[in-house]
Amino acid sequence: MRLTGGRFGRTGTLPSLLLTTRGRTSGNAREVTLNYMADGRSFVVIASYGGEDRDPAWWRNLKANPEGEVLLAGRRSRIRAREAEGPERAALWDRFVATDPSYAEYQTRTTRRLPVIVLDPI
Repeated sequence: MRLTGGRFGRTGTLPSLLLTTRGRTSGNAREVTLNYMADGRSFVVIASYGGEDRDPAWWRNLKANPEGEVLLAGRRSRIRAREAEGPERAALWDRFVATDPSYAEYQTRTTRRLPVIVLDPI
């Protein structure tokens, strides 16, 4: 992702983006490649951590400081993260799982409800 400026990136059936967050304790920039789904101008990601019983560090960082940056198609964009809830979450989850059923498998590995995160442009 870094070498191509975010122009190339795909793992499985979903495209990938590079998310930059600020470490919740260090304040240092942290990067992670995530599968995403577009929803209008926003990006939707799942804090699955492969079905682990804890949230991934990038989501814990965004909960502490919801602003970050996305690198996609050679463009950097500032975002603000929020967790989808209620009917919005259900609809986005269903779309995500229909595209990549492995996320349904990740959900079976943990007792926590996997967060559906919307990265809105700012």
